[in-house]
Amino acid sequence: MLKGQLPNTGRDLEAHPGSPPTNNGQGPEKSPVLPLNLPAQISNEDPQAKATPFTPKPPMRPRLERALSLDEKAWRRRRFRTSQEDLAARSGASPSRGSLQDEVPRPPNHTDSPPCLSTSLQEIPTSRRAQGSAGGSPSSWGHCLSGMIGSSLDLLHRDGALAGSPSRLPAVGQKVASNSLRSADRVDLVQTDCKPRLQSRLFRAHSSLGPGRPPSPLACDAKSSFSLLAPIRAKDVRSRSYLEGSLLASGALMGAEELARYFPDRNMALFVATWNMQGQKELPPNLDELLLPAEADYAQDLYVVGVQEGCSDRREWETRLQETLGPRYVTLYSAAHGALYMSVLIRRDLIWFCSEVESSTVTTRIVSHIKTKGALGVSFTFFGTSFLFITSHFTSGDGKVSERLLDYSRTVQGLALPRSVPDTSPFRSDAADVTTRFDGVFWFGDFNFRLSGGRVAVEAILKQDLGEKVSVLLQHDQLTQEMKKGSVFRGFQEPDIHFLPSYKFDIGKDSYDTTSKQRTPSYTDRVMYRSRHKGDICPIKYSSCPGIKTSDHRPVYGLFRVKVRPGRDNIPLAAGKFDRELYLIGIKRRISKEIQRQQALKNQHSSTICTVS
Repeated sequence: MLKGQLPNTGRDLEAHPGSPPTNNGQGPEKSPVLPLNLPAQISNEDPQAKATPFTPKPPMRPRLERALSLDEKAWRRRRFRTSQEDLAARSGASPSRGSLQDEVPRPPNHTDSPPCLSTSLQEIPTSRRAQGSAGGSPSSWGHCLSGMIGSSLDLLHRDGALAGSPSRLPAVGQKVASNSLRSADRVDLVQTDCKPRLQSRLFRAHSSLGPGRPPSPLACDAKSSFSLLAPIRAKDVRSRSYLEGSLLASGALMGAEELARYFPDRNMALFVATWNMQGQKELPPNLDELLLPAEADYAQDLYVVGVQEGCSDRREWETRLQETLGPRYVTLYSAAHGALYMSVLIRRDLIWFCSEVESSTVTTRIVSHIKTKGALGVSFTFFGTSFLFITSHFTSGDGKVSERLLDYSRTVQGLALPRSVPDTSPFRSDAADVTTRFDGVFWFGDFNFRLSGGRVAVEAILKQDLGEKVSVLLQHDQLTQEMKKGSVFRGFQEPDIHFLPSYKFDIGKDSYDTTSKQRTPSYTDRVMYRSRHKGDICPIKYSSCPGIKTSDHRPVYGLFRVKVRPGRDNIPLAAGKFDRELYLIGIKRRISKEIQRQQALKNQHSSTICTVS
């Protein structure tokens, strides 16, 4: 047995199961004392010889017996070509097959290629450590293989850390021709191909170990990650919480932990828009100005669009909305009441935190067969914050202020919301006013409140500077005056207006009504908001879209930041449902338009005079 090498304790003890220690007749007083954890070394040549004590060095790392046995079997079965066989294979002749004794496996030459790993941690080469053996003989290589091949995952990390270094060819003798390179001096193509597989497999293995196990150094260098989600411990899945609906429960879907993942500051970005389409069949060629204004650097989390006198093809309008926002958004809900349309689109990864969406309608013009006047309300709960969105079309006419006030009263009393979704704060709710039953209320539409004073006076104000004329115009606004009296939109606020009146334009032009009726320009399209908790709704932008000219109204939109509170899991969830058919149609349209755009660019750059092949 080699000096300094640990004996095979299991095999030696089984060979001499009950042999007592001998002292050559000198008595037990001179018997050597051995360590408790090391057996006496017994020689096969002289069974009566004394066992000499020694102190071996402990191994650096614990061995993985399973990996060791698999590695030895895999490398012993592997056969490398000799130089004669390699020359024969290059010349096209079949290599001669000798006896099994001649086919001795040779150690792979030292390269910086990463080791090739499989899922069972087989085939771990030790070429870097085996190069210290004298002459690189098969016996010395096998000794190094059995002694150093599989110790721990730290050894794999050291081997894999060199995977990022470029492969270098081994040193070749100067007198050896390039066509007769020996197999030991060639780069193994199998090992060269193992670099990407090594990184992915090690990273996959450590990505499922959880935060308790230190990550692999290869995982830090990997460019692609399998998931950005936080790992879930198995014990957390096995444990059952009896407070699943509580705000303090760990893992609650509507709880504070889940809310902090998506909204660390608990503020959601909301987009609200209203547009009277005047029943025009023609839609704008592009809705980017409306849904994705240039002033906003980022898209919003929730989009709510209300339409009055909508186009005849409601499905086409909803498809255009989905197409503009793209595959990152889904249509959570859409509803209609005659010519009133409302669409709610939300980010795709936020649909799990919405309750069931409920809707209700109110008709203010009962005689009319086509419901062009009235209100449409949509409500749902997002985390623990309840929302109500109302789009309305009030009575038109310059002097019909009382009729519009009556439309408002009918709406707040007639909308039966919420129904199945529980009220988040029932003690603050009023049975006679639907707007008091929700945390955040947004009321938008064509309210038809006009600017008093006549067309001539308004036109004289419009000729002034933009900053001054808006404030002067609002002094003649009927809605502003009625809100100060408290007769309409009680408890509501409106963002500051810095845009021109949105009504009434000549279709396709920037000029106000030039027909014989000479209607007075007015701020008929408005967005109002109300918050149950003071300061929960903060307006960011309030403007119109002067570039969309297919109607006599300009679309008006508002960007808001809304505070979201954690909620309970006792609400009926929407379960991630959305309009899948509309989603697929929008994606297909985006793809087809992109193909057409690329084809147009290709035709534009191509020359009809000369072509380069």
